[in-house]
Amino acid sequence: MTTAIDVTGLVKTFGQTRALNGLNLHVETGEVHGFLGPNGAGKSTTIRVLLGLLRSDSGRAVVLDGDPWTDAVALHKRLAYVPGDVELWPNLTGGEAIDLLGRLRGGLNEARREELIERFALDPSKKGRTYSKGNRQKVAIISALASDVELLILDEPTAGLDPLMETVFQDFIRQAKAEGRTVLLSSHILAQVEKLCDKISIIRQGEVVQSGTLTEMRHLTRTTVEVETAEPASGLEELPGIHDLEAQNGRLRFAVDGEHLDGVVRQLTRFGIRALTSHPPTLEELMLRHYGDELQSNGSGRHAASRGKAGETT
Repeated sequence: MTTAIDVTGLVKTFGQTRALNGLNLHVETGEVHGFLGPNGAGKSTTIRVLLGLLRSDSGRAVVLDGDPWTDAVALHKRLAYVPGDVELWPNLTGGEAIDLLGRLRGGLNEARREELIERFALDPSKKGRTYSKGNRQKVAIISALASDVELLILDEPTAGLDPLMETVFQDFIRQAKAEGRTVLLSSHILAQVEKLCDKISIIRQGEVVQSGTLTEMRHLTRTTVEVETAEPASGLEELPGIHDLEAQNGRLRFAVDGEHLDGVVRQLTRFGIRALTSHPPTLEELMLRHYGDELQSNGSGRHAASRGKAGETT
């Protein structure tokens, strides 16, 4: 499998602020890759480097076998970018904006253009200045997905869309993947990333701190177990890998590191297991593993994480 995006040791500073700190990011051709991190983590800075809008201080970035800084014009005919806050030409209609953006990328698939307009329920005859935020996003999404490009770089693309349009977006991303196109998706919506992405990279303080498939990453994290035993279970708190053990009404609830799960279950069988359920960690929990302390210190806590507030503006 070839590599669509290959970033190694990327460093970018703004004065005293080190936005990227030796960042590594690898996206294989044909995969949907999630890119996650909170405000200030470096996601948008990374994307701007990949688009050739910023020049890194050091390190290496290769996009579609080209240098995004020196080969930006050629590369932008092969990729499409959707930001999280789209601005349109106020006097162009939505349809004209879609076509203009498509021509800049080398052309549109007209049949797909019409299908996208219909599915996203966009009126292409209205002027850009009349559109809501959601409709401006639709214009950019439609133009990107209808373009004949190899790579889609999407930075919070569905901001402002309602749940129905979110479902339509997911359908077309799956279609793009089936066609062999590559997608780099930065999103606040963790459920969206779980549904769409083959691999995920979590960025913190300018570095990718964890990367892999969701299954691979779950094996590195804690599984929540709820169990009811025939006899009172004892000694679990002494086992390695056990966290947050709670006992209530004859049931136990705890988290266990993946590598210790087998040993814990063997221990529980000694007490006669009547019922047992396990919950592999969600993507939200993977994020909380890296950012839980920060969320708590900001007063956001788990409630904010459940809303997917893990974005980035740097």
